[in-house]
Amino acid sequence: MFKKLIAVLIICASVYLSFEALLPNKISNLDTPLTQFSTDRALVHLAEISKAPHYTGNKENERVRRYIISELEKLGLTTQTQEGYINSKWNNFTKPVNILARIKGESNSKALMLLTHYDSNPHSSIGASDAGSGVVTILEGLRAYLAEGNTPKNDIIVCITDAEELGLNGAELFVNKHPWAKDVGLVLNFEARGSGGPSYMLIETNGGNANLMKEFVAANPQYPVANSLAYSIYKMLPNDTDLTVFRRDGDIEGFNFAFIDDHFDYHTVKDNYQRLDRTTLEHQGTYLMPLLKHFSQANLNTVKSTEDNVYFNIPFFKTITYPFKWIMPMLIVAILLFFSIVVYGFRQKQLNTKDIGKGFVAYSFSLIFSGLLVFFGWQLILIIYPEYTEILHDFTYNGHTYIWLSVLITLSISFWVYSKLKKVNNLGNLLVAPLTFWIIICCLVALKLKGASFFVIPLYFGLLALFVLVKQYKPNLVLLAILTMPVLLIMSPFVKMFPVGLGLKILFVSAILVVLIFGLCLPVFGHLKHKTRWSFSFLILSIIAFLSAHFNSSFTEDRPKPNSLVYAIDSDTKTAYWATYDNNLDSYTKNFIDTTSNNNTLFNANTFGSKYGTGFSFTKKAPLKNIAEPTIQISKDTIIDKLRSYTICITPNRDIQRLEVFADSTMVFKKMVLNGVEITKENKEDNTVFKQRKNNRLFCYYTTDQNYLELDITVPIDQKTTLQLYEASNDLLENNLFTIPKRLSWMIPKPFVLNDAIIIKKTITID
Repeated sequence: MFKKLIAVLIICASVYLSFEALLPNKISNLDTPLTQFSTDRALVHLAEISKAPHYTGNKENERVRRYIISELEKLGLTTQTQEGYINSKWNNFTKPVNILARIKGESNSKALMLLTHYDSNPHSSIGASDAGSGVVTILEGLRAYLAEGNTPKNDIIVCITDAEELGLNGAELFVNKHPWAKDVGLVLNFEARGSGGPSYMLIETNGGNANLMKEFVAANPQYPVANSLAYSIYKMLPNDTDLTVFRRDGDIEGFNFAFIDDHFDYHTVKDNYQRLDRTTLEHQGTYLMPLLKHFSQANLNTVKSTEDNVYFNIPFFKTITYPFKWIMPMLIVAILLFFSIVVYGFRQKQLNTKDIGKGFVAYSFSLIFSGLLVFFGWQLILIIYPEYTEILHDFTYNGHTYIWLSVLITLSISFWVYSKLKKVNNLGNLLVAPLTFWIIICCLVALKLKGASFFVIPLYFGLLALFVLVKQYKPNLVLLAILTMPVLLIMSPFVKMFPVGLGLKILFVSAILVVLIFGLCLPVFGHLKHKTRWSFSFLILSIIAFLSAHFNSSFTEDRPKPNSLVYAIDSDTKTAYWATYDNNLDSYTKNFIDTTSNNNTLFNANTFGSKYGTGFSFTKKAPLKNIAEPTIQISKDTIIDKLRSYTICITPNRDIQRLEVFADSTMVFKKMVLNGVEITKENKEDNTVFKQRKNNRLFCYYTTDQNYLELDITVPIDQKTTLQLYEASNDLLENNLFTIPKRLSWMIPKPFVLNDAIIIKKTITID
C-alpha cells in the first residue's frame, strides 16, 4: 500500500513539475541590482506605454514613439526613425515610423538585432502585452546590459517597428529599404498573443535549425520553453510576426519569444497594464539577458545551417537536442526492442494473445471514445452557450476549466474501461497496446512531422517498463513510477498547449494526449485497486469542472462580452444602415438592430479585413446623417498600347482612419501605384496585380499624416472599371450627430473587426 502511494505521488509530482518548470517562481523587484533585469523596473515603462490605444497614425502612437526614443537616448544611444509608404503582403498600405538605434561592437561582424513593435491593434486594444511587453523587455534588458559594463563584439541594433498589426509594414520597410538590414546576422524578436503563460521559443529560418539550437543551448536560458513540435506546427500555420519578414525578404535567421495564454485578452481593451502576467514578463527577461550576452559575442556568420535538430525541454535537463539523422535509427531500435521484448515475454509465458487482445480493445475504446466524446461535447457546449461564439479568439474566459473538464472526463473513462479487465495476470499484456500505438505515432511523425520525433523518448521508457513487467514477477512499483516520469514531464504541457495555442475546437486533441499518456502509466495504474472508484472520483471532479465553467460562463466586468456596432452610408443610394458582427444581440446593440431585418445589400460580397474573415451578421436601415463624403477626382486619363491609365485622387473631408477598396473579381488591373508605391505582382509570370484577391478586396489604406490617397491605375482599354470605396472612421461613439449609449461595464468593443465606425460607401466607375 505504501509503495502504491509513493508511486501515485511520483506521478502527481511529475505532472506538477512539468508545468512548474516552465516559468520563473519569483518576480524581480525595484531592489534588484542595476546590473540585472528587473520586471518591476520594466513595468514603469509599461505604465507609460499602455495608457491608451496607440495604433499606427493616431496621436497616442506618436506619444509612445517619443517616449521610447527618449528612454533609448537616456541609455546613451543615438536614435533615428525610418518612415515611408509600404504595402504588406496582405495588401494593407500605410506609412509606418520605425525606431532604430545601434550599439557599436568591437569587430566588423554581423549584428545582433533586438526586435519588437510599439503599435497596438486598431482601434481599442491597449497593447500592453502585444507588444508593449516586448518594448519594455528590450528597454530594461539593454539598461541592465549596459550597466554591467559589457562591450559587445557584434553591433547590437535595436529595431522597434510600427504598423506590425496592420501587416508587418514596419518590418517590410526596414528589411527592404534600410541599409542596416544587410548587417543583421540574427534577430531576437519579442511578441505576445495573449496576456500570460510561458513564452515559447520559435525559430524563423529558411534552412536548418541545428546551429541556432546549438547556440541557444550554449546561451543557457534558465527557463527554456521550446520544442520542435511547436516549431513544426508553427511553420504550417498562417501566423506571422515581424521576424517572418526578416526570414522571407532578408534571409535572416532569428528567434521568436512569444507568450500565448489568456488569449481572450489579445487585441482587446483588456490587453492592459493590469492584466499582463508579471511572471510572464519575468520570463521574457530570463530569455533576453543570457541570449543578449551570448549572441553579442558569438560568431553570427555561422548561425545558418542545412541540418535540422529535434529539440524539447524537460525539467532538470532544460533543452535536449539531437539531429534529424538520428530519427530513423532511434525509431528502428525502438521497434526492434519492442518485438524482442514481446517475443521474450511469450517465451517466458508472461504474455499471451488473449490478454493482449483485451488490452487492444480497452485502449482503442478509451482512445476513440474519449476523443469523440470531447469533440462532440464541445459542439454541444457551443449550442448550450451560443455567447461563446462572440469571442472570436476561440478561447473563452473559462477555457482553462474546459481543458480540465476534458482531462478529467478522459481519466474517468480510462479508469472505468480498465476496471473491467480483472482477469489479466501480467500488466505487460495491457502495456503492449499503448506501446503499439506509440510506435505507430512515432512512425507517422518520423515521416510527416519530424519535429515531434522526441515522442520516441517516452516510448523507450515504456519499453523498459514492459521489460520489467515481463522479467519480474513482482516488479518494484516505485521503479515503474519513475519510468513514467519522462512521458509526464515531456508530454503533460502539451495537453494544455494545444487548446491554448490552437483554440478550444481541438480540445479532443487534449483528450487523445491524456489517453496516450495514461497508456504509458498503466504499469502503475494497473496495480491500483478499486479502479471503478478512481473512475467515479474523476467523474465527480469533471462534473465539478463543468459546473465551475457554467457558473463562470456569463459575462462580467472581468470577463466582458465583445460586441460591435457600425453606422454605414451608401452614398450612391443615399441610404444608411446600422450593422453588427454579433451573432447574439445584447442590450447595447438592440438599441439599433434587431433580428427581423437583415438587408445586407450595402456590403454585397465585400468583407472588411479581419483576422478571422468575420462579416456582418445583422444590418438594419438607419436614419441618414449628414456625414461629409470624400472628394473623388479622376485625371491623367491616357491610352497607350491598348491599355488605359488614369489617376484617381481620393480626399476625405473628415478625420478617418482607413480607406478600403474593392473590385469585382472580373476586373483586371495591369498596374497600380498607391501614393507613389507600385504594387508588386504576385509572381514574375503574372502581368496583373491583385489577381488572387479575397472577398473582392484590393487593399486597405490606413491613414497617417497624409489624409488622402492617390491611385495610378492601368487597365485593359475595353474594361469598364468599377471600384467600391469604403471610407471609415472610428468615431461613432464620439460623433455629435449620434447619441450612442456607453457600453455597460461587462462589455468591450469586439476585436479583429472594423468596429465603432462610421463608414461611407462610394462607387467609382470609369467607362
